[in-house]
Amino acid sequence: MARAPDAVTIVTGGAGFLGSHLCTRLVAEGARVIAIDNLSTGNRANVAHLAATGRFSLIEHDIIMPIEISERVDAIYNLACPASPPKYQIDPVHTFRTSIDGAQNMLELAKRKSARILQASTSEVYGDPEMSPQPETYCGAVNTYGPRACYDEGKRGAETLFYEYAKAYGLETRIARIFNTYGPRMDAQDGRVVSNFVVQALAGEDITVYGTGRQTRSFCYVDDLIDGLIRLMNSDDGIGGPVNLGNPREFTVLELAEMVLDKTGSPSRLRFLDALQDDPKQRRPDITLAHTLLGWQPTVSLHDGLDRMIAHFAQAPQQPCAAALS
Repeated sequence: MARAPDAVTIVTGGAGFLGSHLCTRLVAEGARVIAIDNLSTGNRANVAHLAATGRFSLIEHDIIMPIEISERVDAIYNLACPASPPKYQIDPVHTFRTSIDGAQNMLELAKRKSARILQASTSEVYGDPEMSPQPETYCGAVNTYGPRACYDEGKRGAETLFYEYAKAYGLETRIARIFNTYGPRMDAQDGRVVSNFVVQALAGEDITVYGTGRQTRSFCYVDDLIDGLIRLMNSDDGIGGPVNLGNPREFTVLELAEMVLDKTGSPSRLRFLDALQDDPKQRRPDITLAHTLLGWQPTVSLHDGLDRMIAHFAQAPQQPCAAALS
């Protein structure tokens, strides 16, 4: 079972931002973890500290191709897929295939191993929402034909595959709709708004704000998000539908910029650029379901989480940022 302390757990995308934090937590709880990552956006350095535990291994592999694991597998967390627009737009066809072909390959592996499987979906399935906060029952205001569709629609398709595999084969599936998450180990060139603002402020560069800055986001610290993923995976049978995981506290992008400037004491100035296509105007999760079914809610405030993230980035070599998207 996935909840056994000595469970063998696969984490696809295990060398990435979220994946490496998840691997670290699972190993600390006694699990044997197999990370699968093609290292297109992941980094071996993110999981190097786990090598000495004897309970971790990393397989370099692209999940758009099938994979066979010889040993027992109890649980699979499918996190593989670039989540940053500048990264997933480098090869949008591959991004789409990672979500669709990759999900099917992992579902087939879960079926062969009789393993429980969790899909890391995204708040992007809601598109540019016409209601706030967004509950899981909201079907979204989406665009199937645009620069973000390779990611957004890929994730929507993956959710459909999970639904059909659960229905057809009785597979134990979980779907987490992840809202904006931040914290240490984010790539400085990730292109998402929190990492960009922190890196720009520390370097004394202009803080680039796309559009008016009045668009809103809800920022969840990575430790809280990982706790939610594990609770969802280990939850009782019967939670087959999507569950929102994110922080329901809403901030404008301008509020975030001002907070980063204040915390870093940076002389950086705000620089406003044209709004980006399909960039959502608001993003806020309704986490009633997660709270009711999982007893989960975030505990780390944006103020405290930013302090931890700034301390991490202040110690790391800085590189120029990608276009700030969220």
